Amino acid sequence: MITLTAVAGVALVELGMALTPGPNMIHLASRAITQGRRAGLVSLSGTAVGFVCYLLAAAAGLSALFAAVPVAFMAVKLAGAAYLAYLAWGMLKPGGSSPFAPAQDLTPVSNARLFSMGLLTNLLNPKIALMYAALLPQLLEPQAGPAWGQLLQLGGVQIIVGISVNALIMLGAARVSGFLTARPRAMTAQRFTAGGLLGAFAVHTALSPAPASS
Repeated sequence: MITLTAVAGVALVELGMALTPGPNMIHLASRAITQGRRAGLVSLSGTAVGFVCYLLAAAAGLSALFAAVPVAFMAVKLAGAAYLAYLAWGMLKPGGSSPFAPAQDLTPVSNARLFSMGLLTNLLNPKIALMYAALLPQLLEPQAGPAWGQLLQLGGVQIIVGISVNALIMLGAARVSGFLTARPRAMTAQRFTAGGLLGAFAVHTALSPAPASS
């Protein structure tokens, strides 16, 4: 059985990561604003399945694979850092936009497409990949049972917190958009803050160490 310390650690880290602008937040907010809350919920279900895919991969030895093949981890983290940097530039460049800006030029798509986009966006999210590959293995304790069992429990905590926060963001996206649209300075401040956080996380991702081999 995992300890309360491990549970609290995963919950706090995931809370911080979920509240930091990233691919999931941008995708869910933009879809909810342009296509409605129902579309946001369908996208969120794809995001949830993406979390489960990472959880199963971690239990099957994702961290051990990255530790044994450092070039694989290097490729994942550099690709993820580049993607975050691209998102950051989209907000920080002259004429950039906020994920909560109402003028999102997105074409409505089917439920199947919404689900697959939510899934793919989460699978390509470097924040989630690094959490499962580098963070969760550090919280395992020999006396707490099999590693795969602990990973399933810790991953379950991450999924509950992540889905809850993303759902609140998605459900409140339209209201936040209206609030910021009526206050251009606040919209600009939000855009630069979000872009700066994305840029900082891109650097952190690029410099993160590979999982240590056990």
